[in-house]
Amino acid sequence: MSARWGEQRLGQVRDAFLALQEEDPALEVRWDETLRDLQLRVMGEIQLEVLQELMERRFGLEVAFGPAQICYRETIAAPAVGIGHFEPLRHYAEVWLRLEPGAPGSGIAFTSECSTDALAHNWQSLIETHVLEKEHRGVLTGAPLCDVRVVLLKGRAHLKHTEGGDFRQAVYRAIRQGLCGAKSVLLEPWYDFIAILPADQLGRVLADIQRLQGSFSPPEIARDTAVVNGSGPVATFLHYAAELPAFTHGRGHFSAVYGGYRPCHNADEVVAAAGYDPERDLENPPGSVFCARGAGYPVRWCDVPDMAHLK
Repeated sequence: MSARWGEQRLGQVRDAFLALQEEDPALEVRWDETLRDLQLRVMGEIQLEVLQELMERRFGLEVAFGPAQICYRETIAAPAVGIGHFEPLRHYAEVWLRLEPGAPGSGIAFTSECSTDALAHNWQSLIETHVLEKEHRGVLTGAPLCDVRVVLLKGRAHLKHTEGGDFRQAVYRAIRQGLCGAKSVLLEPWYDFIAILPADQLGRVLADIQRLQGSFSPPEIARDTAVVNGSGPVATFLHYAAELPAFTHGRGHFSAVYGGYRPCHNADEVVAAAGYDPERDLENPPGSVFCARGAGYPVRWCDVPDMAHLK
């Protein structure tokens, strides 16, 4: 009875947050059915307090939040070619993709430079679907891949043995194989902020911004009030909205909005802490599958170019 009630209440909480997400697209709600885990992407602790109040007032639900975690992303700094080959027995697909850096905030885009004489249009359309249908993972920490343009260079199908799922596997593996050979960049979310404070506290605030790896424009001072506009990593400024009023005895105010993703200020530290090995990620393998003597066998990502059928 209690287990069923727990599932029912969990479903109510999930549905309530999804309803709030429809009203405010900036609130990103992720539900993992397998882990029964609900994650929210928010801008800071103050927004969590607002969400707690909304959940209780509108839905009659009391909720608590676990420790905040930074949502990192990954991209690439220079073009790279990825090759994916999928050929277990009675299956066949090979795909060559060029991965190019995209504009910040552009997500994942696709285009083709492959002639329909070399690969039929229906297969190319299927490849585009597989490129865009999934949240691909980077190879530094396993964070979602973003701001990458995927270009289809060439591909091959088999007249008898190719099925749609074969190209799915080849595309996923081509992207991962290309990332393993590319120069990847870890990204983190940034704030654009404004701090209003007593002028006699300006020196401390500017020192804090520098200490927290942020940047700022020349301050504006009017009588005894100073205004500072700047930006900085969410990871370091997450608690500053509470710190500034505290040391200014309530006379200071700090507000921030989402400022997009930028290169991570402590990427080496984050990558080391993640301990991510792309070759051990069984759900996102960078290697390919080839066939010999009637059986498929795995090939490491670094050996795929020498084994590929297209040259």
